[in-house]
Amino acid sequence: MNKEHPNIAIVKKFDPNNIDTATDVLAGNAEFHFFNPLLPEIKGTYVGLEGFRDFFQKMGEICHKCFNVNPVSITAIGDELVVVHSKNEMILDDRELEVDAVIVWRIVEGKISEVWDIPSIHPTKVRELVV
Repeated sequence: MNKEHPNIAIVKKFDPNNIDTATDVLAGNAEFHFFNPLLPEIKGTYVGLEGFRDFFQKMGEICHKCFNVNPVSITAIGDELVVVHSKNEMILDDRELEVDAVIVWRIVEGKISEVWDIPSIHPTKVRELVV
């Protein structure tokens, strides 16, 4: 039986829907980097628990509180990095979208210290919502 890498367990504890539960896995000065040409209003680097909370609050507002992260795979790379492929679901501009994303997590001394969120700009699924 393969034992799960401890950094994967740390990443799995992070819940973007409840940032306040991340205090035990998030370094005080952790950075979250986000850039997507389709969402320029939220691009940037967000720092600390407040920064993470701010990013996910902004994402929730843009997506009408319908933002879901669905991990497909999670892989530890060495002793510091974890790479996650996810299919994120959201509502954007009256369309329900599914978007592939790669999230790279840096874990230092048992805490999330840096995150790079790299979303695809081409959705894998699109469904027009009837308004």
